[in-house]
Amino acid sequence: MGFSIETRARLSCLYAGAVWGLFWIPLRGLEEAGLHSLWITSVYFLVPAVLMLPILLLRWRNIHRGGLAFQITVLASGAALTFYSASIVLTDVVRALVLFYLMPIWSILLARAVLKERITPIRIAAMGMALIGMLTMFGLGVSFPVPQNAGDWLGLAAGFFWAITMVRIRIYEGAFASIDLTVGFFLWGLILSAGVALLLAPGHIPSFDQVRPALPVLLIFMLLLVIPGTYASLWGPKFLNPGVVGLLFMTEIVVGAISAALLAGEPFGMREAVGVVLIAGASLLEPIASLRARR
Repeated sequence: MGFSIETRARLSCLYAGAVWGLFWIPLRGLEEAGLHSLWITSVYFLVPAVLMLPILLLRWRNIHRGGLAFQITVLASGAALTFYSASIVLTDVVRALVLFYLMPIWSILLARAVLKERITPIRIAAMGMALIGMLTMFGLGVSFPVPQNAGDWLGLAAGFFWAITMVRIRIYEGAFASIDLTVGFFLWGLILSAGVALLLAPGHIPSFDQVRPALPVLLIFMLLLVIPGTYASLWGPKFLNPGVVGLLFMTEIVVGAISAALLAGEPFGMREAVGVVLIAGASLLEPIASLRARR
């Protein structure tokens, strides 16, 4: 017997979060190639946008039929990652990550307000586990990162815009094809990130010679991980509560911490291990509870 659509949607979101946990590897390659920090995201978006041009040409009528509702949805998704990338540049990475991952809270509240979805006790418990896990893992103790600068506010805004994206995908679950959302995500991400880079760092436009050394890694990541992972992150939310989606995406933190420790020699001790366990547990709490209830 195959998996139900809801189970496949959960697995898609877990996979998507894991893929974004490896987001830093090609970014690190572009950084080592000497690109200005604000142009790294633009180049990152440029590669999949070019790779997906044939799909855009084949499906432009479908995209056009989506109208303003479709464009608002993909604009929100592109804005989320653009704000997140800018926040990493303008504030501490830890603060950017923690403030972005308040996103499940916004998702649950928006789902309640817009979709009339219940806020269940198990979702509240999962949210508490996730927040404690983040505070433990990043060594923040009981001190919560209140926004203090432009980078902090961008990190917070990034999570809010991604929550809006998840709610809109749920509202229009039968109207927008996930492949069209994926194309729109990369195109709007490219437009917005290039706009920010041109505004704030117009004298640092990268040359092809700068980008060329990182292209092999970029192409491999895009074809094998980022494009499939983005598709999964825009397909799974059609069938799930947006708050649950936000919790499932937190596998990004788990995979990011472990991969950085293994590949970049970043510290990973008892504190990080406890945080990873709590965050992973929060991501899996509702799926496990649902499975037990069905049995």
